[in-house]
Amino acid sequence: MRRDADVAALVEAAQGDGPGKARAVARLISLVEVDSPALRDVAAALVPHTGSAHVVGLTGSPGVGKSTSTSALVTALREAGRTVGVLAVDPSSPFSGGALLGDRIRMSEHATDPGVMIRSMASRGHLGGLAAAAPLALRVLDAAGCDVVLVETVGVGQSEVEIAGLADTSLVLLAPGMGDGIQAAKAGILEIGDVFCVNKADRDGATTTRRELRGMLSLTERPDGAWKPPIVLTVATTGDGVPELLERIDEHREHLHTSGEGRRRRLARARREVEAIALGEVSRRFSHLSGDTRLEGLAADVVGGTTDSYRAAAVLLEEI
Repeated sequence: MRRDADVAALVEAAQGDGPGKARAVARLISLVEVDSPALRDVAAALVPHTGSAHVVGLTGSPGVGKSTSTSALVTALREAGRTVGVLAVDPSSPFSGGALLGDRIRMSEHATDPGVMIRSMASRGHLGGLAAAAPLALRVLDAAGCDVVLVETVGVGQSEVEIAGLADTSLVLLAPGMGDGIQAAKAGILEIGDVFCVNKADRDGATTTRRELRGMLSLTERPDGAWKPPIVLTVATTGDGVPELLERIDEHREHLHTSGEGRRRRLARARREVEAIALGEVSRRFSHLSGDTRLEGLAADVVGGTTDSYRAAAVLLEEI
């Protein structure tokens, strides 16, 4: 079977309701992860079937309960009759390069639900807590008919702000007693959070954390008519507060639609993705020139003082 025909068959199976749906989704995401030669075919085949899923990014420091909160949100979404995709970006194993899947155990209750598709991806050292292949992997889940796609990041501190460039709604989780309010301000996630959740609200200090967070948010300048991020208290292990959290997420989705902010965000996301792909291609072409005599000659000219590095770079760009 031709490669493009094989990809088309996988996309068709991923959209169906048969027993091969989950397998087709897994194979497509695997093609994305390994940077397969079929990647362009995959991207082209997905285009007509994407654009309807609401992407919700969950971010926050390690220990705030992201995996438990993700599982609780999946439960609430399924009770509301919505299909859900989960893309969990884990730290890479230093030995295999694959994802460390310990936190996925907390979502095992959804493993047999045909309305839930869960995929772990290794960050492979990619800064920002998100795998480089995540944007196209999201499209796979979108094309598979997921109403909502939850993206859970690794929780690596200040670089977590990258989630804002990938999600329609950024959900920032904090927990009492962890200094999260100050950390949130330092990490810059006050600016990117659309909904804030103080999880583990059954612990002492939850209301204090919410009050401090509300005070810091009030200092952030926002234009008239802009979305004002709500703060919700939850206990993800019991489900307390999760229905309200889902309501606030749905309210933000409606705001994105009515204000036009959603389209602006998706345009910015597509622009960044196109730029990243173009830069990646340039980088690959440069890597092929690492031992090229032309590159070595230009480097020698720079060292010898017969040209400057900017002019040498311009010559090299013209040639590739």
